[in-house]
Amino acid sequence: MRTVNRIATLLLAVALLAGGALVAVGALLAASGHPGPLVRRWYATLATARWQDAPVRAIAAGVALFGLVVLVAELRRWRPVRMRLAEDDGWHLHRRSVERRLARAARTVPSVRRARVRVGRSGDTWRPRVTASGDPDARADVEFALRRELDRLAAPRCGPIEVRLLPARRTT
Repeated sequence: MRTVNRIATLLLAVALLAGGALVAVGALLAASGHPGPLVRRWYATLATARWQDAPVRAIAAGVALFGLVVLVAELRRWRPVRMRLAEDDGWHLHRRSVERRLARAARTVPSVRRARVRVGRSGDTWRPRVTASGDPDARADVEFALRRELDRLAAPRCGPIEVRLLPARRTT
């Protein structure tokens, strides 16, 4: 989503820059006593525009909706791409790589078949969530395998590991 935010910011900046340049040119022309054709057309259009006109409402609604989308996209907390190992050493791991390694570690438990891991972060604490198919009694083994892999990765403090083991469906 970072790319979408950058593109939206770029479009907004270009629109503001172009609008500011047009206003500056119009102001310079008006100050020199030569109102340009653009200023005359804008004035005529804006002087006759009313709130009841459909195009005015559509443009206002579009601008308001675009502003709300940009605001929500900027305020939403996105999943981190990189996860910091320690506070001051500057080392990071890619979140997807960590998730893959933890899923592989969960699959080393004999009764676990498929495992999917999502790693979130709360401050400096990593919070892994595992959803796997296998024997529900192997929860402690899965948690042990994940903690061992996190130790190998030199991960910072790890919060509680949420393990969800679903019984494997049998196909007949």
